Order: sequence, then structure tokens, then C-alpha cells
Amino acid sequence: MKEKQVSDFTLIFKKISDIIWGKKEEKIEKKKIGGTMFDEKTLEMELAGRSLKVSTGKIARQSCGAIMIQYGDTVLLSTVNRSKEARKGVDFFPLTVDYIEKFYAAGKFPGGFNKRESRPSTDATLIARLIDRPIRPMFPEGFTYDVHIVNTVFSFDEKNTPDYLGIIASSLALSISDIPFLGPVAGVVVGYIDGEFVLNPTPEQLEKSLLDLSVAGTKEAVNMVEAGAKELDEETMLKAILFAHENIKKVCAFQEEFVKICGKEKITFEKEEVDPMISSFIEEHGHERLQQAVLTLGKKNREEAVDSLEEELLEAFVAKHYPEIPEEELPEEPILAFKKYYHDLMKTLVREAILYKKHRVDGRSTTEIRPLDAQINVLPIPHGSALFTRGETQSLATATLGTKEDEQLVDNLEKEYYKKFYLHYNFPPYSVGETGRMGAPGRRELGHGSLAERALRYVIPTEEEFPYTIRVVSDITESNGSSSQASICGGSLALMSAGVPIKEHVAGIAMGLIKEGEEFTVLTDIMGLEDHLGDMDFKVAGTKSGITALQMDIKITGITEEIMRIALSQAHVARQQILEVMNAAISSPADLKPNVPRIQQIMIPKDKIAILIGPAGKNIKGIIEETGSTIDITDDGKVSIFSKDADILEHTLRLVNNYVKDVELNEVYEGKVVGIQKFGAFMEILPGKEGLLHISEISKERVSNVEDVLKIGDVFKVKVISMENGKIALSKKKLDVEYKVAE
Repeated sequence: MKEKQVSDFTLIFKKISDIIWGKKEEKIEKKKIGGTMFDEKTLEMELAGRSLKVSTGKIARQSCGAIMIQYGDTVLLSTVNRSKEARKGVDFFPLTVDYIEKFYAAGKFPGGFNKRESRPSTDATLIARLIDRPIRPMFPEGFTYDVHIVNTVFSFDEKNTPDYLGIIASSLALSISDIPFLGPVAGVVVGYIDGEFVLNPTPEQLEKSLLDLSVAGTKEAVNMVEAGAKELDEETMLKAILFAHENIKKVCAFQEEFVKICGKEKITFEKEEVDPMISSFIEEHGHERLQQAVLTLGKKNREEAVDSLEEELLEAFVAKHYPEIPEEELPEEPILAFKKYYHDLMKTLVREAILYKKHRVDGRSTTEIRPLDAQINVLPIPHGSALFTRGETQSLATATLGTKEDEQLVDNLEKEYYKKFYLHYNFPPYSVGETGRMGAPGRRELGHGSLAERALRYVIPTEEEFPYTIRVVSDITESNGSSSQASICGGSLALMSAGVPIKEHVAGIAMGLIKEGEEFTVLTDIMGLEDHLGDMDFKVAGTKSGITALQMDIKITGITEEIMRIALSQAHVARQQILEVMNAAISSPADLKPNVPRIQQIMIPKDKIAILIGPAGKNIKGIIEETGSTIDITDDGKVSIFSKDADILEHTLRLVNNYVKDVELNEVYEGKVVGIQKFGAFMEILPGKEGLLHISEISKERVSNVEDVLKIGDVFKVKVISMENGKIALSKKKLDVEYKVAE
């Protein structure tokens, strides 16, 4: 027995040694292990002439669902996981969607000192929101498990962008998991080039496109739209959305096929039922009073009426059912359930009033815009300012004009570039009469700012037309819905106020929806309560000529072509009304304010760039130190000069020209004596350009000794009288004679 144990041990040791020393058996064993380790499932389809491949079972196997998606050479991993237990007493769905960019995916290094990815970029945050928006409505009502979706870009080919792939992969990961999900959902991008729609265009194609449209939805309907456009008409925009949906249907069918292969059984989920004791009490004592409270005019007054009634009813409920229990010992669950039912009833009452009686809580008709006011130049120092108010929503917008040094650097997976126009959106807690922390912008601020920036981008002049860097800031000073659209209106006014030559104003409006079964009502200019309790937030921005930006988010599984057509039509009418008010405030760009830096651009020969810069930057630094101007030189010879005022600009321009222009015959120059000889004086008439002022050309009077009339450092005007054999001859005498004759 002992000998057999020794023999077994020897055999095991030999196998381990063979593995360590790379014997042939090791390769065989590895192949064997690799062949049995993974149960990978894959499926492919063709989409826009490219292969779309999905797989599961090989990577992130401990997740509830994990999908590796590949389109071209772009690869993204989407994982979904849920908590073990549902949250109790919450009235929201705790979904978190993250989007992670790995710079190695594009063969790049991260910036910064640590050379590692840190907090998500603005673009990454916006893509996370883009994925979240069509996914969020697709969970059963009352589902309160924490769900975490992580999308990680592992490879990026610079042709196939990962944003819409994140929507597809997230949907598929949810569909194959045990998490209840009402999908699948798919996303695509549509461009519009030469009158044709292009599915999933490359970044290069989008540069030429009149449209950059992201659409998501189910097989039945669209549930998310995000677009920037170069003044596209409503009908073309609708056709683009419908074109996108036809392709979305194909991708959804593809997902369903994959789910049949490897989908898990869903966990059982039951929505919490309302305690009859709670519902009957509120219905009996508060139904009619709440109906009146929600119709109170004014946001603050309405909130106070609704909140005070809730407090009164809750106090009465506790007194009736828990008379002997101290307040600090009251059971938590019935109190939370009471508040939830009360707010659910408020939602029902508001929706019913709109849907069946066409009555909004502030008394407006379904197509009516809140009162409008537009003012410009409300601040004395900013280059441009405007105050735009719509009902109880208000944007204080400012425009600042700067130099090339003020451009914003954007470094993402796709490319590194500079932006000459950008818009920042701020939403302080005081805008809704609340307290709160103020710090770095969150997803909401970044999303609203991006939408407003996209809407205005298409009317911003080119660098050749207006070489300034432009920053617009929208500070929301009051909010009761549609603050992003107020930012667009305020931003447009501020741009014109600053003198930016935008060709026409851009206005934005937010449309809403109340839908029950086949019955629906589309609302123009929704306020906060209608946004919160409604089924859709459909934002449309544009000029009088066409749409420049569009964003749609819905809380139901999708909307039909009919609803979108009505919403776009009502938005068009409302936009024209708002533009009239804005044009009444200012209809053409104002003159630049005195405190705006002056700018001029000139082109110089490429061979003059080094001369202008000088050794170690000596020449250009000298000009900057003397004038205080900002000077930017590009490789093609374009020189941009920014100065505090027109006089300084003129002086700076003259100094620059002195370095780059050639000496011309019969031209007059201001020269400086740099050397004296018996036969005359050497004068610098341009930087690095010297000529000889012969003794006979100093004065019409005879000069016997140069040093008697000139000294080094003297500055005066001379005329170029000869340029033979590369030698420059100067004359002060001839210039004096000409001046006397002219007199």
C-alpha cells in the first residue's frame, strides 16, 4: 500500500514538472481545459452592411446577465445585476446605469498625472443617460429591486460608436437574466446625407450629415429620441424616426432569437397591494379635497395646499388607528404606504382632469403656452446677457467672447479636439425654493446643458466668420418645468446681445403626454407637475425654418407615429409664438461691447512663421509683452490677434507686419539708427531688415560729419530709394522734400 502511494505521488510530481517545464503534455492538457471551460453562446446578424455579433457565457459569468457585443472592431461588455431583496417603502425604481470608457480600447493613454481612467468624462456621462432612458420604462410597475447595469468599452475602431451598442447589449443582458424586463429594446443612429437616410453612420459620415439622430424602442413603438439637426423640417424628422424604428424591429427580433437559446427563468415578482384600511380612509376623507388642492393656481401655493392636506389626513389617520402609540413608535410601513397612496391618488386626479376634461391644473388649454417675457442686456459687464421667463421657469443667460486660448479641450475615445462654442447649465436648489448641496454638475445638469448646446450649435458662425471662442452659461433662477428649453431661448438672446452673428433665433418647447389605453392628450409647454405625473417629455428646439434639436423620453413602453406627429405639429406652432417674443426683444446681432476683446486674422507666408516667432519665441514674446495682446499662429500661416481695444489691436498688427512683410521700393518706413560710419548710417527699418542712409541722403543741407546730426538710437522716417543687388538704400532728404512740396 505504501509503495502504491509513493508511485502515485511520483506520477503526480512528474505531471507537475512537465507542466512547469513546458512539456508536450501541458499543451494537450491546456487545450482540453480550454475546450470544456466555457459554455459560450453566440449569434450574428447583418446590420447596415456590417456584422453585429453577440455572445454570453465566456466573460463576466457571475453576473445575472452579461453580453459581449461586437460591431466591426468595436467591442462592448454589458453586465446586469440585482439586489437579493427588493427595497421596501420606496416610490421609485432604483436603477443605475454606468458607461465606462477604457482608453486602451482606442490604443490611447489617459491624460492626467496618474495616467489612469478616473471619473467619467462628460461624453461618457451623457452616453450613460442615453442608455438609461429607453431601458428604465421597461420594468414592471412597482419593481423596486436595485438593478445595476455596467457598459464597458473594450475596443473602439473609430468607425462604429459604442453608444447605441450599449442600448442593445443592456437590453439583451436584461433579457437573458432572471430580472423581469418588458423588452427587448434596441437603439440605432440615423444620418441624412444627400437626401438619403443612413443607418449607423460613421463619425466621418456624420460630419457631412444634416442629422444626427439616436432612436430607441421596442418592436411595437419608439420610446427614446435624441437628435441634432441643421434646421430639418418636421416631416423629414418624422420619416427619419420611422426609418430608425423599422431597423429597431429587426434588432429586437434578433434579441428574441438569442433569448430562446440562453434566457433564464425570471424571478417571481408581485406588486405590493394597498392596505384597504389606508385606501378607504383617504378616499372617504380626502378625495374631493385633494381634487380641489391640485387645482390651486401657482406652483408654491399648490404644493402648500397638497402638502398641508396630506399632513392633516395623516394626523387624522394615526389618531383613528393608532391612538395609544407615541409618534416615535409608530410603525413605519403603514405610514409609508399612506404617503404613497396619497401621491398615487394625486397623480390619478391630475391625469384624469387632463385626459377626460382637458383641464390643466393651472387653468391653461392643452395647447396654450405659459406667459412669456424676454429681456436683453440685464447685466452691465458680461459681453451679452438675457433674462428669459416662461411662467415660473426662468433662465439668466450670459455669453462671453474669448480667444483661442479659451477653447475647451475634449479628449475622448473618438478623438481629441477643441470646441469654440460650449454651453454650461446650472440648476441651483434655490430655483425650486429648496436647500441643497452645490458642487460639480451632475448627470441632469450635463444632460440639459448638452441639449441646449446642441440646439444652438447649428446657428453658431464658423471660425472664419467669427473667430471668437464663445461660452454661454444658463443659470436657472426659477424652475417649474422645461428649464433646458428656457436655456435655449435665453442662450439665443444672450448670443445676439453679445454681437454673435447668428443668422436667426433658436427657441425650444417641451411637449407632454397623458395616455390611458387608447385615450391620449398631448400637452404644449409642460410644467414640472405635468412632467412628473405624465407619460412623456418631448423637447423640440429650432429656428423658424426648422428643427435643430430634439429629445424624447417616455415613462411608458412606447408611443405611436400618430402621437409623435401631433406633438411635432403642436411644437411647431408654439415655437413660432416664442420666436415672435424673442425677436421683439432683439432681432439682429448687436454691436460688440467696448470690453469685448478685439480680434483680427491675417494670413502670412509659411516661410515667415519662423521669422515672426523668432529664436526661442523671442519676437512673438516681445510683441505680446509690449502690447498685452494674445497672438495665435497656426501651421497654415493664419495669425489671430486678440487685443483689449481697437488702438492696441492696430499697434499689434503693425508690429506683426513688421516681421513678416518684405521691404518695398519707394515705401516709407520708421527706421532706427543702429550703426554709424563716415559714409552714412545703417538703419533698421523692419525687424532683421537694414538699409544704408548715405551721408548725401541725410539732409538737403550739406553734412560733413554723420555724427554731428545723427546718433545711435535715433528714430525717424525714411524712404526706400533703391534695392539693387539686395542692398537697400534709404533717403531722408527726398522724404523731407516730398513733405514740403505736399505742404
